[in-house]
Amino acid sequence: MGRFGVTEILIILAVVLLLFGGKKIPELMKGLGSGIKEFKNAAKDDQPTAKKEEEEVK
Repeated sequence: MGRFGVTEILIILAVVLLLFGGKKIPELMKGLGSGIKEFKNAAKDDQPTAKKEEEEVK
């Protein structure tokens, strides 16, 4: 139950391709990428606020 080998990764990719089909996968990846980008932007925007709150406490 440790690391994935090449065979396991290929099997997982084949199952994903069978479940979602070739046309749906690019849409899923685009949605995933935009979600990660929004999360990073939100986390970056939240950091200065947290620093200001720490300075106010001191």
